[in-house]
Amino acid sequence: MNRVAELWAYREMITSLVRKDLRGRYKGSVLGFMWTFINPLLQLVVYTIVFSTILKSGIENFYMFLFVALVPWIFFSSALTTGATCIISSKDMVNKIYFPREVLPISYVTSSFVNMLFSFIVIFFIILFSGIGINGKALLYLPIVMAVEYLLALGITMLTSALTVYFRDLEHILGIITMAWMYLTPIMYNVDIIPERLLPIFYLNPMTPIIIAYRQILYYREVPRMSTLLHGFLLGLLFLSIGWFSFSRLQRKFAEEL
Repeated sequence: MNRVAELWAYREMITSLVRKDLRGRYKGSVLGFMWTFINPLLQLVVYTIVFSTILKSGIENFYMFLFVALVPWIFFSSALTTGATCIISSKDMVNKIYFPREVLPISYVTSSFVNMLFSFIVIFFIILFSGIGINGKALLYLPIVMAVEYLLALGITMLTSALTVYFRDLEHILGIITMAWMYLTPIMYNVDIIPERLLPIFYLNPMTPIIIAYRQILYYREVPRMSTLLHGFLLGLLFLSIGWFSFSRLQRKFAEEL
């Protein structure tokens, strides 16, 4: 609790780092902040062409089925890969200034989360434009699902960012892990196609209940099952606990390793 209180005291620093990251993401590019909307749209176009024309999925409104899962995945994969270097990339601050080191992964995940929220503007625009519609009652659960994913992403980022300080090759290994993880998550397919005997293992993936919940709310326009929300929350809390504990232990020698 003392650590949480100290982080709260440094909330202005976190806010400042979030603003700096958001402004610097596309600094110098012609389109600037518009890339926040263009990136997910371009990925949507590519996947839709592949799975609607070449590898036909047979899923109605597949572009929407994919998009509501793809945007949250981009946020999570960013935490898993680029978030791993948030300590190394700020080594001058770590070596010269005292502040709770947790500030760095928290600020990175928060800026990525804000970026995802902007991408959701595109999702809602497409939903309204396509005529799919929105279930207001189901939409009330969307902030809960987002909060659960935030906890999971923060735990993952704290773990990978601390480990990367000691094992630099992890930055490259995570790219392969992310690619495999994406195909093991029901983003481009429905969970119904998974053989029943493999479902218990499949549901160990912390992103599975989160993606299912996003899809239930935005694609099927249904209130997500409480079991799905509870499953996602418990896994998110577990990864946050592991990440926070590991970070607390490993940060003691950050200055030496950097």
